[in-house]
Amino acid sequence: MHIDRATFAELQDSAGAEFVTELVGTFLEDAPALIHELRSARAKGDAERFRRAAHSLKSNSHTFGATALGAMARELELKGLAADAAADAAAIEAIAASYAAAAAELKELCHG
Repeated sequence: MHIDRATFAELQDSAGAEFVTELVGTFLEDAPALIHELRSARAKGDAERFRRAAHSLKSNSHTFGATALGAMARELELKGLAADAAADAAAIEAIAASYAAAAAELKELCHG
């Protein structure tokens, strides 16, 4: 499971299932762009862009209960650019894989 069901249910209870479905749609559009931003910032050595993208991905992930994805993004946010670009690339690919799994689960939760 890639989504904490209690967090997701609490969000639905407080915001309403229809609104949460809209929020999930926005997340599903924005997260791939944030992952692309991580890759781009890493390639350009732009530490601030890298940190901002990781921060946004972390915050958005935690909103929906994508705790593993959020934790991975938090680690990149706090660590910043690594001296070893390959280490960052591997971390970003792990984030992309975690996002794909979380996205599939979010779609299922919203649309049955």
